[in-house]
Amino acid sequence: MIKSIAIDMDGTLINKKQSISKENIEAIEKAKAKGIEVVIATGRSFQEASHALSEAGIKSSIIGINGAVVLDPDGHIVEANALDFESVRKAADILKKLDLYYEIYTNQGTYSQDKDKSLALLVDIFLTSNPGADPVVVTEEARKRFEVSQIKIVDSYERLFENPEIVYYKFLVFSVDFKKLGEAASELKQVGSLAVTASGRDNLEINALDAQKGVALEKYLNKLGIPLEDTMAIGDNYNDVSMFERVGRSVAMGNAPADIQRICDFVTASNNENGVAKAILEAIGE
Repeated sequence: MIKSIAIDMDGTLINKKQSISKENIEAIEKAKAKGIEVVIATGRSFQEASHALSEAGIKSSIIGINGAVVLDPDGHIVEANALDFESVRKAADILKKLDLYYEIYTNQGTYSQDKDKSLALLVDIFLTSNPGADPVVVTEEARKRFEVSQIKIVDSYERLFENPEIVYYKFLVFSVDFKKLGEAASELKQVGSLAVTASGRDNLEINALDAQKGVALEKYLNKLGIPLEDTMAIGDNYNDVSMFERVGRSVAMGNAPADIQRICDFVTASNNENGVAKAILEAIGE
């Protein structure tokens, strides 16, 4: 019996219009009415995630920034898994050496050194989840999300590194040079204290080892007394694998890469065909 459902956002709950469908909303409400704990597990910051969820009228706990923070339905942090400063400096040095663009997610917001590249990163994430989407529409949606995210533009990250009050949650790296991304991933993994995943074809996501969706989900559910074997996870990309490996029912979206679909117990419809709703209704017997 399913007692908890963890749902990814981009490419999963969110469709190509960058909204949550009526069908998905209704299915989530049906699950909640049966006493099922619904958790949103996303690479987005709380600001980004809560904006889309509030527009849909969905109120739930959020595993944000790939598990770097866990927030209750009222937005209060109940757990944080930050990067240690030594790992931050090592990651920054590797990315600087390879001349790769990146953003930093912190307790004081998200920082970038280039607005145009930040917008390009958002467009890439959108198009990865929705390959057939209109680039013009996607670009406009990326601009809206940029504003919602309240990304701060700085001349140099060194100013952040000199501020002892900043807590570091995630590096989001972007490049169309796959060779460089591969080199970066290899070097970053050798640091030993970093979890390196991806949410798009042209990016890398760098978190602390405990800041993975699956690890954060396991800790959260343990506090609620809900077994992982009674949990379903729905996702579409590599930063969802840590959830798929732990839960009793793993569901890949129809738009997920083939290797993601192969490791899951079930494959549902795509994010543009209400795949989340179909997976939930099947699991709860509706």
